[in-house]
Amino acid sequence: MRHRRLSMLDRFITEADSVLRTITNRGHSAGRPSPSDGHTDTPLAENERKHVAGLMRVNHTGEVCAQALYQGQALTARLPKVRDEMREAADEEIDHLVWCEERLRELDSRPSVLNPAWYGMSFALGAIAGAIGDDISLGFVAATEERVCNHLKDHLKQLPEEDRKSRLILQQMLEDEERHGLNALAAGGKDFPRPVKDAMSAISQVMTGSSYRI
Repeated sequence: MRHRRLSMLDRFITEADSVLRTITNRGHSAGRPSPSDGHTDTPLAENERKHVAGLMRVNHTGEVCAQALYQGQALTARLPKVRDEMREAADEEIDHLVWCEERLRELDSRPSVLNPAWYGMSFALGAIAGAIGDDISLGFVAATEERVCNHLKDHLKQLPEEDRKSRLILQQMLEDEERHGLNALAAGGKDFPRPVKDAMSAISQVMTGSSYRI
């Protein structure tokens, strides 16, 4: 109920704080322990380590974009219930963000330097979708989560069999993302037509290809 009493200025300040936390990789803490906690990190060959780091960097960037998307939508969503749902989903996305950051450090790697640019684009898209209408905003979430789930399934196939820590993280992320997508449709989200989803997939391919390397 507290969120419903916030003015537009209050909401802007709150979201601005979250922006800084996300793009600087500082200040966020996970509400849930990482699924990989308590599991031994099996040594990987150098080429395997670099490949897994690239995959986790892509997933980390995906979570940065998810934060931006939800924050933009929460800022412009019309119904308080929709804003609350956006924030609840964003909380779980923060868990994913922190888990991916931790795994990247374990792999002696780092997040993508392109994250601020992807954040800005995703925030703008989220804010526009929220301003158009809650059904479009929720539909955008559902379509985005569908794209994310496809990436996660592909990455799970690419992981070395012995990399149990990364696998456990991605499996939990997949479960959460599938639920977010279903919840968005159940809350009244519009099911986007295939051409729109294909266009979103094309954009996501640019993001994944660049984040894997940079």
